[in-house]
Amino acid sequence: MVRVTRSLSTHRRRKRLMKMAKGFVGDRKNHIRLTKDAVMSAMAFNYRHRKQKKRDFRRLWIVRIGVAAKINGISYSRFIQGLTKAGCRLNRKVLSEMAIRDPNSFALVAGEAKRALA
Repeated sequence: MVRVTRSLSTHRRRKRLMKMAKGFVGDRKNHIRLTKDAVMSAMAFNYRHRKQKKRDFRRLWIVRIGVAAKINGISYSRFIQGLTKAGCRLNRKVLSEMAIRDPNSFALVAGEAKRALA
């Protein structure tokens, strides 16, 4: 019976692993055992950080809206409460962009929020 070497599949697997480790520093990029550990760790962080990115952006938007709301004489929580009462369905991402790029329209939205609270 002929012996099977499996060299082709091994080579492909290692090549795929090395491709994923592109940009790693030191022995983590060119030693199979260390590379495997580094890639597995990186993939775990990759998954975690995709979830964390959503939280980070929401936090950033809230800070931006809060500052713009303060400029217009209303706190962030009262602003959001006023928008809810007014039936405004703009999300935080849009409000944040509006606060940065078009302060006049944001002032109009803040006025609507104040009117809904009064």
